[in-house]
Amino acid sequence: MYDVIIIGAGVSGAASARELSRYQVNVCVLEKEEDVCCGTSKANSAIVHAGYDAANGSLMAKLNVQGNKMMEQLSRDLDFEFIQNGSLVVCTEEENRPGLEALLERGIQNGVEGLRIVERDELVEMEPNISDQAVAALYAPTGGIVCPFNLNIALAENACTNGVEFKFNTQVENIEKIDGGFRLTTNQGDYEAKCVVNAAGVYADQIHNMVSEKKISIIPRRGDYCLLDKTAGQHVKRTIFALPGKYGKGILVSPTVHGNLIVGPTAIDIEEKEGTNTTRAGLDEVITKCANTVKNVPLRQVITSFAGLRAHEAGHEFIIEELPEAPGFVDCAGIESPGLTSSPAIGCMVADIVKGILDLKENPNFVGTRKGVLNPEKLSIEERNSLIKEQPAYGNIICRCEMVTEGEILDAIHRPLGARSLDGVKRRTRAGMGRCQAGFCSPRTMEILSRELGMDMMEITKSGGESKIVVGINKDRI
Repeated sequence: MYDVIIIGAGVSGAASARELSRYQVNVCVLEKEEDVCCGTSKANSAIVHAGYDAANGSLMAKLNVQGNKMMEQLSRDLDFEFIQNGSLVVCTEEENRPGLEALLERGIQNGVEGLRIVERDELVEMEPNISDQAVAALYAPTGGIVCPFNLNIALAENACTNGVEFKFNTQVENIEKIDGGFRLTTNQGDYEAKCVVNAAGVYADQIHNMVSEKKISIIPRRGDYCLLDKTAGQHVKRTIFALPGKYGKGILVSPTVHGNLIVGPTAIDIEEKEGTNTTRAGLDEVITKCANTVKNVPLRQVITSFAGLRAHEAGHEFIIEELPEAPGFVDCAGIESPGLTSSPAIGCMVADIVKGILDLKENPNFVGTRKGVLNPEKLSIEERNSLIKEQPAYGNIICRCEMVTEGEILDAIHRPLGARSLDGVKRRTRAGMGRCQAGFCSPRTMEILSRELGMDMMEITKSGGESKIVVGINKDRI
C-alpha cells in the first residue's frame, strides 16, 4: 500500500508530487497516457497570469497570485523557461472604460502589484502594433510567459528524483474504500493507498464521483490556437488581452518563450473529453478577433494550429479539499485558467492537506533543484566546441528548424521519466516544433528512439497508444 496515489501527471499532479516529495512519504502517480504533460497542461496559452481576473476572495485568485510570485524562483531551481514580459488588457471603446477600472480595482484587492491604467499615447509607445481602436489598457508588469511542457516535466522529474514513482498507460477504472484507505482498479491491476489525490483534469469529475455521492461535473472547454513562425515573434512584446467577457479573457496575442507568436484561444464548451480537434469555425474566430486588439498580425506565417481543453466546473472555482464523506480522498479539480500559473501554489496546498491527514515528517534528503536538457545554443563557441569534442552527438543536427542535436535527443530519452515517443522528444527538446512541423526530423528521431530503447521502428509512436508512424508493412517481404 502506498501512502499517497496521485491520479494524473499534468501540471497540478506533478506539482503536488514534487511538494509531497519534500516529506518522508511513499507516493505513486498514475497516468493514463504514455508520458507526463499529455492533457490540458500541454495545450494552453503558456501564460503566467498576474491575478487581476479571478473574483475577489476566491481560491482561484489567491493561488493565482501566489503561483505568480513563486514562478521566477521555481524556474531557476528547476531550469525551465520563464519570462516576466508583462501583460496588457486592452479597452477598445471609451464606454467600456468602467470595466477596465473594475479590473484594476479587483487586481489591487487580489494583491497584484504594479497595476496601472495606461492611456493610448503610452500604449502605442509600449506596443506599436496595438489596435487603432485601443483607447487605454490595464498594464500588469508581473504577467509573464512560460514553457508549459518544461514546467510540467521539470516538476515531475524533480519529484521522480526525490523518490516518487510514476506509472504510465495506467487508467483508473474504479475506486473503492477499504480499511485504512482506498483500492484503485486500473487497466494495469490494482493499487492501494492511504490517501488519494484526484488531479485528473477533465476526468476529475469521473474520479470524484467514484467515491462521493455529491457529484460534480467538469465541462471540457475547447480552445483553438494558431502558432506563428519565429519571424513573427516580435510583433508584440507583451501578452495582449481583450477585456474579459462571459467566457474568459477572449483572444490573446502573445510572444512565446521560444520566440514564436501565439494567438487564441476560443472558448467552446463540448461534451467529448478527448475533443482536441480544431474546427474551421474556431480558427476563423481566432483569426477575426485577434485584430480587435492587435493590428497587422502576420497570419500568413502560421505554422500550425491546435486545440486544448480546459477543465471547466460550473462554479468557475478551483476545488481543492479533502472530501468529508471520503476521508483521505483529496480533490484537485476544476483546474482551468489560471491553473498553469497557480500550479506551484496548488502543489503546496495539496501537500499541506495530505501532510495533515498523514502527519508527514520532512525528507532530509530532498533535492530541490534540477537541470533541464542541455541546449548547446546557450553555450559560448568555445564551450560548444569543447562539448562536441567530448560528445560528438552534440554536433549532429537532427531538427534543422529548431537546431536540435542528437545529443539533446539522447538526453531527453535517458533522463528521469525519459521520452518514449516523438511527442515526448518534442516536448523536451522542441525537435519537430519548427517551421516544417517535423517533416524533416521525424525519421531520424524515430531511428534514435528505436536504437536507444531497443524497439522495432514499427513500434515507435507519435504519442503512445495506437499512434504508430510506420504501418502496413509486411515484414516478410522486406
